[in-house]
Amino acid sequence: MREILDTKRKALKINLNEQIYGTFAEIGAGQEVARNFFLAGAASGTVAKSMSAYDMAFSDAIYGVEECGRYVSQSRLEKMLDHEYVLLPERLTTDKYKNRTFFAFANTVTTINYAKTNEAHGWIGLRFQLRPKSEPNEILFHVRLLDNEAMLQQNVLGILGVNLVYAAFYHHDDPKLMIESLADNLFADSVEIDMISVKGPDFEQVNNLLLNMYLIVKGFSAAAIFGPEGQVYQAKNLLYKKDVIIYRRRYGQKAPIDKEKLGKAIEYIKKNENIVDEDLIVLTEITLNDTIHDVDGELALDEFVKRTEELLARKRTVIVSNFSRHNLLAQYIARCKARKVTILLNIANLVNVFNSENYDEGYSGKLLNYIGNLFRKNIQVYAFPHYSEKEKALLTTVNMPTSPEAKPLFEFLLLNRYIVDVKV
Repeated sequence: MREILDTKRKALKINLNEQIYGTFAEIGAGQEVARNFFLAGAASGTVAKSMSAYDMAFSDAIYGVEECGRYVSQSRLEKMLDHEYVLLPERLTTDKYKNRTFFAFANTVTTINYAKTNEAHGWIGLRFQLRPKSEPNEILFHVRLLDNEAMLQQNVLGILGVNLVYAAFYHHDDPKLMIESLADNLFADSVEIDMISVKGPDFEQVNNLLLNMYLIVKGFSAAAIFGPEGQVYQAKNLLYKKDVIIYRRRYGQKAPIDKEKLGKAIEYIKKNENIVDEDLIVLTEITLNDTIHDVDGELALDEFVKRTEELLARKRTVIVSNFSRHNLLAQYIARCKARKVTILLNIANLVNVFNSENYDEGYSGKLLNYIGNLFRKNIQVYAFPHYSEKEKALLTTVNMPTSPEAKPLFEFLLLNRYIVDVKV
């Protein structure tokens, strides 16, 4: 079992390392990370510069204007890292610095406002060398700050920043430990890390798909989205104000639907819902709750990575999640503020939802709660027909069996087009 150093000891260990030297640039929530290094002592051994371009005019003058207009964004973070890292070898040229490994730390964060009406989140990143004069590596991730007070969120941000710098220099050779250590000295319900990306010469063998799946397994995140080229998306950035079709499948689900039938189903939905291609994001989901374990009893993430890579090779956009229930997926998508969401699934899944035998006591109340969370105003389900051996029939919404007490609710959902048959 590893020793977990407290935040002050981590910062002090970095400060006392004569090789590590760099810049802290922080926007939005104060200079919380730099403050931890100054409070630890011996900060002159680590901090070349600490700054906060808090005013937008100053930020734009230094880092350039953001075309999207959002300062809490991956684009702004990368501009900050680009600018600050280049300055280090340009300005620190004397013999004093020849054996130093340079780093640039940056974050752009918004904490909760006084009225508590905004989403507290941010981007955190580090560009760093592990050897003098070597090409740099980069780690960046997106966080959601979950405490209900700005001061608590600022404290979390400071700890996260120290954890990142420490992990980069002391755990870079063990990606799983690097991930785990980001949450050192933090409460589990204070932060969510919903995407991470690494690159550089010392991360050539590290698979970003695997890292993000490990975030899910460790409970730091609920889902991760990957693009056809293997890129990692931040969910809200991708889905905001988009029409989204999600094809739900479990990892071990039998009889996979063929490509042609899936394509026809998507075209059917587009026509029915007046969706245009430029506004559409199609996601294929793999759920990690289908437990596939290796010989040591650990979740065999390599198998999930392999399946994800197979789907990406077919130019799919893939969401990997731990959502065992459709309503949990719906809540996640609602948080991303997509315009319209269609969950595409086999009607056998709905048979299970509307069967009271699958619930404990209090079926009616639990079903109402489930349905209320699933069918938000912009979410609907399209269901593939399924041949049932038990019923000896091809099931659609017309003849799907439901428990008697669920029948009126099911008919209400059909009448109001919350549930629609796929006809291909």
